[in-house]
Amino acid sequence: MPRRIRRRIRGNFDRVCFKPCGIPNHSLEKVFLNEDELEAIRLMDYEGLYQEDVAKEMGVSRPTISRILKEARAKIADALLNGKSIEIKKNF
Repeated sequence: MPRRIRRRIRGNFDRVCFKPCGIPNHSLEKVFLNEDELEAIRLMDYEGLYQEDVAKEMGVSRPTISRILKEARAKIADALLNGKSIEIKKNF
């Protein structure tokens, strides 16, 4: 198994959870976003950086950022379209 490179994460994602309105969280299916996935989304979609710049910020390659973003966006779309809650999971 290849060694996983530790990513730089600057956002504070402690105790972050999003869920559909009016439904108790305990009755919802959950989607878990890793901190690195949320950090990539934050830098790319919120801060407006290019993938190359996101990769430099996080200390990984551009193809790795592309993969992280693809996985994160799929999870977010699943939660939004299927009424699931989103919880942030610590990477390490």
